[in-house]
Amino acid sequence: MGRREAKAGVRQALAKARLVTLVGVGGVGKTRLAVQVSWELRRAFRDGVHFVELAKVQDPALVPEAVATALDLHDQTVRDATTVVVDYVADKQLLLVLDNCEHLIHACAALATTLLVNAPGLRVVATSRQPLGVPGEQVCPVPPLSVPAANEPLDSPSQYEALTLFEQRAAMVSPEFTLQAGNWPAVARLCRRLDGIPLAIELAAVRVRTLSVEQILNRLENQFQLLTADHREAVPRHQTLRAAVDWSYELCTEAERLLWARGSVFAGEFDLNSVEAVCAGEGLTSDDVFQAMIGLTDKSILTRVANGPRARYRMLYTIRQYGQQRLAEVREGALATWHRRHRDYFLGLAEQADAEFSGPRQGEWIARMRAERPNLWAALEYCLTTPGEIRTGLRLSTALWFYWIAGGFVREGRHWLDRALALDTEPSPERARALWLAGWIAFCQGDASGALSLLEQSRCLAAALGDDMALTYALQFIGATHVWNDKSPQGMPLLDEALARHRASGRWTAPGLLVFASRAQAAAVLGDTETAMALLREAQTLCTPRGERWALSWTEWRVGLSWWVAGKPKQAAVHVCSALRKKQELDDRLGIAFCLELLAWVAVADGDPHRGAVLLGATERIWKLVGGPLFGSPPLLARRHQARAHAREALGEKSFDSYLGQGAQMSQPDVIALALAEPAAPTPAPRPPAEESPVTSPLTKREREVAALVAAGKSNKEIAASLMICQRTAETHVEHILTKLGYTSRTQIAAAWAANDQQC
Repeated sequence: MGRREAKAGVRQALAKARLVTLVGVGGVGKTRLAVQVSWELRRAFRDGVHFVELAKVQDPALVPEAVATALDLHDQTVRDATTVVVDYVADKQLLLVLDNCEHLIHACAALATTLLVNAPGLRVVATSRQPLGVPGEQVCPVPPLSVPAANEPLDSPSQYEALTLFEQRAAMVSPEFTLQAGNWPAVARLCRRLDGIPLAIELAAVRVRTLSVEQILNRLENQFQLLTADHREAVPRHQTLRAAVDWSYELCTEAERLLWARGSVFAGEFDLNSVEAVCAGEGLTSDDVFQAMIGLTDKSILTRVANGPRARYRMLYTIRQYGQQRLAEVREGALATWHRRHRDYFLGLAEQADAEFSGPRQGEWIARMRAERPNLWAALEYCLTTPGEIRTGLRLSTALWFYWIAGGFVREGRHWLDRALALDTEPSPERARALWLAGWIAFCQGDASGALSLLEQSRCLAAALGDDMALTYALQFIGATHVWNDKSPQGMPLLDEALARHRASGRWTAPGLLVFASRAQAAAVLGDTETAMALLREAQTLCTPRGERWALSWTEWRVGLSWWVAGKPKQAAVHVCSALRKKQELDDRLGIAFCLELLAWVAVADGDPHRGAVLLGATERIWKLVGGPLFGSPPLLARRHQARAHAREALGEKSFDSYLGQGAQMSQPDVIALALAEPAAPTPAPRPPAEESPVTSPLTKREREVAALVAAGKSNKEIAASLMICQRTAETHVEHILTKLGYTSRTQIAAAWAANDQQC
């Protein structure tokens, strides 16, 4: 809403400093300003603008993890998240927006410092109620919206941002509302009394449905008097927002107040089912919850989020903080009670998902748990910081195995499992399960020694406890770790024992079904294709009637690997493509990388080195996002190197590098289409190396950026703001473009750009 001067100030600050922190009271619009400025500057950053919503994060150790997710990094290795992020951004030109840093100020400051030191092309915009305190930081106080001064004539109220915001928000609940001579003075007084704070204005504006502007003003004045008497030491604008929120709270029904307070325990978004399960009871029925949800949404306390077929809601950080304060005031221990109910709900949800994941709902459960990530973090944090709840933390962290592994968050899973195991060292079935799961995750990270250590601990503990299931899984994953690390003779007996124990129990889960694939891989590597295929057929007959797709996709990948090892690439391609389709449906990012990798080898072996090289280039980029390739398996890495060497030999060095580059630039959907040989994505035509290109632009990269902005109709001043350069520099670039192209006007530049003239 307006904010021209504020936006210009932030852009100017970004031109001078690489870290700009927008500071101000809650509700003043720091986030919206950061989002707007970053959107306007997006063209200036080759590698994009990335937004990190930190209001959902409670554990400072997870700040780098949140940044990694915002960058779409799903690294599976043992590297810490900070290292992963640093390595990724080191050569990138991007803008990172860290939103709501105040409750994680030290973690944000430390991460920002590390990133800025190691990534010269990085700029950071942070929003916080206080500066980060980092050397070189440029602090931009975020002012409230403009309001008219007292007794100022209102010839044009639309020139004032606060009045315009009030009018727009009021019209959303009362369409006939407009600013006019009869209500201008009252709206101006109200906005002045609210200090131009956007959140306070929005909370007041929704009340025009039932109250006149004068009534709203009078009631708020009474609230201000009460608050001033109770909180004389507070900063005026803090008092203003508190008064506005207090007043909004008091005007809510009793059910709405209860839901506001209880719903504040949710760390992120939530749906109606979860809020009913957590918040109903003690004076609030399920029907009350439903009606209160409608009321709080109408009053702008809750915001509906468009997210799939199930409606979800969220509270602004400031509103949620207020709700928790109110909850703590109810009675001693009330906040802990509702946090425990929140934890109990998500523990139940995780255990239900664990029980159902071996069936047809796998894709649904992966998507659901990804959406609940902030709430899962909050539930785990409650378990690991509340006396007497650590064992429950072990239960929750192990119930989420499929989310950690199939969902692509193995490093996150190891973080929580390591914390829980360190806090609860007493022998228990929960610890035995957590140990083999942590070992499995370490195996997925390519940490063979760490995996074997954890799995052996689980094996010993399970044997001592008589826990047959934990012992079976420990044996299975010890064997699998040996097979993947070129020690099939050591792994096969363990896998045979685990397989026999699974068959005897008759309880087939998704992790248990993987035992066939591991044992078949050992057989295939040793040249026993017949045994490998028999085992994989048995796995398929168990997966199919259950509607299981995740373990089945890994089984099919092993079928493809077995055929490829046997020298039959065409048969291999059929099964790997089938696996890839399933992994695409499940959004199994690690599995997609495995399939694309093997299909690249198949293409090279089948006499199509062009397509193989493109796929190799694509997988190289994908592995950088998900971590080290192929679980670090030495035999598979050796075959990967062989495929690259054969493709390079067939194509020649320059063509091979050109095809690799093409693959690295392709989007994942296009790469998958190419791998599946679908008509929508034919093999790209070969491009000559850049130095052999017959037509090259005389313009530098920066001059091309300027030419694009000229074509978009931008003035020199606007170009300077977009590219964060001074206006004189922008003018110089335009003069150079005109000279190099032999033009005399900006119109000629725009015409050449629109015509895609290769000179530009």
